[in-house]
Amino acid sequence: MTQPGPKQRLGRWGETAAANFFAQNGYQVVAKNLRTPYGEIDLLVEKDGVIVFVEVKTRSGTGYGQPEEAVTKEKQGHLLAAIAYYWQHNPQEETDWRVDVVAVTRRGNGKEVEIVHFENAIG
Repeated sequence: MTQPGPKQRLGRWGETAAANFFAQNGYQVVAKNLRTPYGEIDLLVEKDGVIVFVEVKTRSGTGYGQPEEAVTKEKQGHLLAAIAYYWQHNPQEETDWRVDVVAVTRRGNGKEVEIVHFENAIG
């Protein structure tokens, strides 16, 4: 098995930071890194009966733009297809849901972290 590269390690670090952010804000983290034929759903969280599919984008600075700018129309399409696949294989009755984006920026050696939560960002 190959070791993850720097981008993959940064991405996993950001997903952990986002999961911790949600847990600290009253959400239950239901699943991480759900793989589908259409791509991965980074986080699945729940609060007050609402299922939230979360796309996490992480950067170690803003040299390549803000993290949320990486959620392109193409990425949104893949994410919505992955969510449709998830619902086909996990049917539930009358469940409210939404798609959020979390932008994580790590500065320096990671001691300075900025998390911006965009609710209902894709739909």
